[in-house]
Amino acid sequence: MWSGKRSIGLSKFCVLVFMGLLMGTVVVAPWLTAWFVSFSQTMQGAESLFMATIYIGAIPAAYLLHNLLQLLRRIEAGQVFITENVECLRRISWCCFAGAGVAAVSGFYYLAWLFVFVAAAFMGLIVRVVKNVVAQAVALKDESDYTV
Repeated sequence: MWSGKRSIGLSKFCVLVFMGLLMGTVVVAPWLTAWFVSFSQTMQGAESLFMATIYIGAIPAAYLLHNLLQLLRRIEAGQVFITENVECLRRISWCCFAGAGVAAVSGFYYLAWLFVFVAAAFMGLIVRVVKNVVAQAVALKDESDYTV
């Protein structure tokens, strides 16, 4: 039987998998970029640009995954509508926008990065809206807690 607890467990597992994939990508970035540039139609000498994109983009990605794991742990503990979760969602949205910025700049040497830019910016917007909804719920919860 599928439950909320199992869903959170699956989400945490997926975050950990993505953390592992991110670490693996950072480790194999030199080989990955050499392989990709060898068959793609990108400009010569783009390996260093791709590696810079990977290494710079890994910073907000790692911070995003860390915050997502914190958020899931709090939700699992029953702490849903709290200020810390609003702050986590705010940091996650800014990480999405930072990743979008990295992808936008990278679009100057490889146009396909612009697709990543659009996806990351859109995800940042969605998370920002969810953050605003949770912030309102926290405010209502705090107000009702003080009323009683």
